[in-house]
Amino acid sequence: MHVATHKLTATQISKAKPKVKPSKLSDGHGLFLYVAPTGGKLWRWSYRFNGAMKLMSFGPYPEITLERARELHMSARRTLLTGIDPMVQKKEEKLQKRAEQEPTLQAAVNTFREVEAKWHEKWRAGKTKRHAEQVQNRIDTDILSKLGDRPIADIEPMEIVEVAKAIEERGCGDLAHRSIGTMGQIFRFAVANGFAKRNPVSDVKPRDILKEVAEHNFARIDQKELPDLMRGIEFYYGTAITRFALKLIAYTFVRTSELIEAPWSEFDLDNARWVIPAERMKVPTPHIVPLAHQAVECLRTLHGFSSDTPWLFPGERDRRQTMSNNTILKALERLGFKGEMTGHGFRGLASTILHEQGYKHEHIELQLAHMKRDKVDAAYNYAKYMPARTKMMQEWADFLDQQRLGTC
Repeated sequence: MHVATHKLTATQISKAKPKVKPSKLSDGHGLFLYVAPTGGKLWRWSYRFNGAMKLMSFGPYPEITLERARELHMSARRTLLTGIDPMVQKKEEKLQKRAEQEPTLQAAVNTFREVEAKWHEKWRAGKTKRHAEQVQNRIDTDILSKLGDRPIADIEPMEIVEVAKAIEERGCGDLAHRSIGTMGQIFRFAVANGFAKRNPVSDVKPRDILKEVAEHNFARIDQKELPDLMRGIEFYYGTAITRFALKLIAYTFVRTSELIEAPWSEFDLDNARWVIPAERMKVPTPHIVPLAHQAVECLRTLHGFSSDTPWLFPGERDRRQTMSNNTILKALERLGFKGEMTGHGFRGLASTILHEQGYKHEHIELQLAHMKRDKVDAAYNYAKYMPARTKMMQEWADFLDQQRLGTC
């Protein structure tokens, strides 16, 4: 049976008009014509290599005709089928051609991609695997796809601007601001290690080229809605592992990533202690979470569901990974709190209620891991505040249970 596939025509391409936001005209198998709001048209190919999404450019239209774009696309697909990344091959071919034209060219050219790899290897020390991979994926998608093959010493400020503006145009303003910071780190590394003489990002101020990003406040309910939320969690009809995640984030009010990325090795249930190592907290010292007896009971029961993995909360599809960042948010939506409550919202809710109940500010802030500290501070506060924090966390868990039962 012949299955028809949609193919572009020269007429469609010539009549394609720019829109407020970037648009795409697909030609099949990942090849598409990118139409910028400014009217420019660029041939691109979206493909996957070693599990990562890649975006390859074949050049602008009409310089690159539809027929030529298809030829380049087919050639790149053949390369991909041999197990070689077409973008890497394209870079090597460019370097070879340049070397032939300039016999004095050094054998190794420091491209942005090569320097970024060296920077990332150094930067990722002390970061969680998930965080390091997320940052690299953003760099691959938004930065390397445009600057990767450029000699890093030749990159100009306007190229930085074009990268950031392209990200903003697809509706990711916050990510556009962060991309400038990331590129700045890479170029500072390049200058410090002799790969470039200057940092072009230093000439670019986000406020001069990007729209201001509104401050994001994490949604959270009022105390009067807490009983309904706690009853909803207790009778959550999704997976048991997700229900325990909701209960534990309520009892401990840690950050969502600190909870879902937690391995069993961090817990001492006999002594009711959870010790999050410094590298996961991004501070000089570990963070200690006293566990109320309700939290310990949850963890002992949860162990029966996930003891076959290193993680408290393994992914539903791949138990070798942790659950998604969105799992808790989606669960709260299923409970009827869409747009009203987030995993992070438990932190603000706990802070407000505990302050209103008269607990000391320094105890609450230390439990939220907000207070700046060094190793001396940590040792002092551990001895001075741990009994008070342990008492506060138990009373907080008791308060949540009272809210669920409607006894206060």
